[in-house]
Amino acid sequence: MTLPNRLARKTLALTLIMAVAPAWAASPVLVIHGGAGVMRSGMTSEDEAAARAALEQALLAGHARLTEGKPALDAVTAAITVLEDAPMFNAGKGAVFTHDGKNELDSAIMDGTTRRAGAVAGVRRVKNPILLARAVMEKSKHVMMVGEGAEAFARENEITLVDPSYFRTEKRWQQLQRALKEEAAREAHTDIETAKYFGTVGAVALDKQGRLAAGTSTGGMTNKRYGRVGDAPIIGAGTYADAQCAVSGTGWGEFYIRAVAAHDICARVKYAGEGIRQAAEGVINQDIPKAGGDGGAIALAADGSFALPFNTEGMYRGWIGADGVPHVAIYAEDTPEDRGTE
Repeated sequence: MTLPNRLARKTLALTLIMAVAPAWAASPVLVIHGGAGVMRSGMTSEDEAAARAALEQALLAGHARLTEGKPALDAVTAAITVLEDAPMFNAGKGAVFTHDGKNELDSAIMDGTTRRAGAVAGVRRVKNPILLARAVMEKSKHVMMVGEGAEAFARENEITLVDPSYFRTEKRWQQLQRALKEEAAREAHTDIETAKYFGTVGAVALDKQGRLAAGTSTGGMTNKRYGRVGDAPIIGAGTYADAQCAVSGTGWGEFYIRAVAAHDICARVKYAGEGIRQAAEGVINQDIPKAGGDGGAIALAADGSFALPFNTEGMYRGWIGADGVPHVAIYAEDTPEDRGTE
């Protein structure tokens, strides 16, 4: 048989298989977090109610995209945009202050199917950094942009810019003042325990076509200096997605960077054959604490299973499945019914 004939028969066979094979559809899932490090002592009932309402709104916004058949990237973007606009989370509107009294925002997004990614760091005027990160991924040949260059790219692509005063909230300002006092006390050799103010928002999604995506957005750490950048915008550290796994982290970024935490979770799934919960627990609740860090993460597998491990008093978190019912939780003792398949 000649080569053209063999190729023709193979093409015909493939066409027949595709014609009779049923289309596979995944059951869409969206998992989100609003940051680890939540302390009950710093929360009022009003704070809790507002946080839960914002988490539900984010879940519903992302789920609406999934039910429409939109890609996981759209669900991740929609959910994180809601969280960036909510002042109770350390991202976008609720970003914490640097040592110099400014707000510096970081974000990243990744498509698990293609492994395309986009990230921004140290931006001060971008209303929704997740939208700029996605623009970097889709409209540039780069993966990461920082500072003024990233904002110039935002202007070119009509990403909304705001006056830096937009990000000022009294709660975050007072957190900075306390941190500055604690810093001064330590320098004066006063015995005082440092309060940690960290947090991030993130989302991971599985769409009807079985595609995964992950995104993360943050204001960094209160009282940070020298243009410090944490793990959130670093692909593989705080944000990662491939065909089998999607992860968004939240916590002490330096330790997540050193551990390449998000990628390590997915590598355990891909190469070690671990389930998503085993992989996420191993990295977040074993490796990170052993190194001296803390925090949490959300991780989602291609089969729809997911995990939400954390080792702080609380972590804003939630998930929504095909039935469209949002589930949200804050503290570690929240019931299993509120925590999905965690």
